[in-house]
Amino acid sequence: MTTAAVIDGKAFAENLRARIAVAAAQFEVHAGRKAGLAVVLVGEDPASQVYVRSKGKQTVAAGMNSFEYKLDDNTSEGALLDVVERLNADPAVDGILVQLPLPSHIDEQKVIAAINPDKDVDGFHVVNSGRLSVGLPGFVPCTPLGCLMLLKDRLGSLSGLDAVVIGRSNIVGKPMAALLIAESCTVTVAHSRTKDLPEVVKRADIVVAAVGRAEMVKADWIKPGATVIDVGINRLPPEPGSDKGRLVGDVDYADVAKVAGAITPVPGGVGPMTIAVLLRNTLVAAHRNAGIVLDEAAL
Repeated sequence: MTTAAVIDGKAFAENLRARIAVAAAQFEVHAGRKAGLAVVLVGEDPASQVYVRSKGKQTVAAGMNSFEYKLDDNTSEGALLDVVERLNADPAVDGILVQLPLPSHIDEQKVIAAINPDKDVDGFHVVNSGRLSVGLPGFVPCTPLGCLMLLKDRLGSLSGLDAVVIGRSNIVGKPMAALLIAESCTVTVAHSRTKDLPEVVKRADIVVAAVGRAEMVKADWIKPGATVIDVGINRLPPEPGSDKGRLVGDVDYADVAKVAGAITPVPGGVGPMTIAVLLRNTLVAAHRNAGIVLDEAAL
């Protein structure tokens, strides 16, 4: 029995960060300053705190400035919007990221809309969503762009391939579909209300699972030889004698690996790509803001 090739997102992300570091050093020479990423964290969510720390470390390691703004849980929406407005006006800041989720009393869409689209390195602003949908330059959400990089590295041209995206979120599903359409794939966006979901998925050459349900996608859903990108990160209940359940994706890895041609593991697949692409987007923003030409395709 054959086993799917493992798509090593961790190794790809390391190589991407290395290229970014070289380009960031060149930017500093030409611009007379470092590219800068500002991350705003509201509240004490442990997962968000870990993620923000990791972003800060990797930003500095890539030769860029990291600006962190940590605000209390009870920070008002107006106070947060004031911070965003200051960062919009700060020439040292090329990228702005407001860590989600925000406390329930703050309107996330209002905050995202307040970010200058040209500094919106998360790619969530409606202007960047619109640019993506009509094929104009903008910023693409980091996770789907990372998925596309892994797919193109594995498959080369995606033109003419049948792709199914499971999940329709604004963060992954919808932008992933738009990226695949731009690569001339035939794209189906499937979700919880899709009829005969396994049969829909089974016709795909490319499957991107981003639905948030642990090990939902099984081997009998997958066309033999298909490439499977697993965006999900789910923690299973702890087994007896353990205080932490293991991390799994939306795909039953052991099962699907018997059928697929290639697959991303969890962890070590899509996850490492997200921060690496965030750094890429920040560097792209810095060049655009400074009017310096960058070969964006090389990143």
